[in-house]
Amino acid sequence: MNYVDKLVILQKVTEKTQTELADFLGVSFPTLNSWLNGKSIPRNKAQERIDLLYQEYTGVDRVDESSLSAKKQKIAALQKKYPDPLNTIIRRKDLYDTFVLELTYHTNSIEGSTLNEPEVKAVIFDNAVIPDKTVIEHQEAKNHQAALASLFKQLNDNRETRISEDEIKKMHAILMNGIYPNAGQYRTHPVRIVSSRVVTANYIKIEELMRKHVTELKKKPADVFTHLVQTHAHFEQIHPFSDGNGRVGRLLLHALAARYSLPPVLIKREKKQAYYTYLERAQIKDEYMFLESFICDAILEAYKLLK
Repeated sequence: MNYVDKLVILQKVTEKTQTELADFLGVSFPTLNSWLNGKSIPRNKAQERIDLLYQEYTGVDRVDESSLSAKKQKIAALQKKYPDPLNTIIRRKDLYDTFVLELTYHTNSIEGSTLNEPEVKAVIFDNAVIPDKTVIEHQEAKNHQAALASLFKQLNDNRETRISEDEIKKMHAILMNGIYPNAGQYRTHPVRIVSSRVVTANYIKIEELMRKHVTELKKKPADVFTHLVQTHAHFEQIHPFSDGNGRVGRLLLHALAARYSLPPVLIKREKKQAYYTYLERAQIKDEYMFLESFICDAILEAYKLLK
């Protein structure tokens, strides 16, 4: 694949205009335009930048034990600086609102919502109605805000809370309130994940698999990051609900992260393709290092909001 193909794909997955992509790459618009039209070739440093961004955003990444260990060490240092992120978030309204906005905007955008960040802010904090946006998109934003509020309160009241099946169903019921008629109930039919090779669980076995999954959530692991990614990949492969599994799964990530004195896991919409690529790699090949590295990056993104 040549650099033009990579630039075209980068523009698509980041959903940036050519002007925005040029700024992102640190070059002028005419320079980027010249590259895309084959009139000039990026210099070595520019090609390295393109390669690194392409790897990061499409999930074709180079991860090894050394780089993953460095990320974990960085997180460990931040844990000393911020020993109880959730409590800090709840005590400070500015931080609370920031996290609710960022988590709501990005998780719903990953699932296809077309509301931009200012629009989400207006919907959840000002009860605004955005012209040309669907009722469901408005409801999704408000529901996720409510689900986060419920989860944060529960975790702050008792950090050792062990997530149960009833609590997972409650998350789904809040998220899908007014959107899906069977909110809070496991699916009773087969489903497939669009554009994925992952085979979801037989609906007849969902109750049994979810009981086992909740047991896994309660375990005290040797490595918290491995536990985060393995349980997340497992939940998404079970796919217990007809819809909303991605959003519920990311709420469960926040819950586990809080138990380990970590901030919520901020998976950004721009990283959607890499997220799906690494998740599928974990589910199909049992290769978790890539997803683990990705989740560490998402945790580091959350720490940036605490500063």
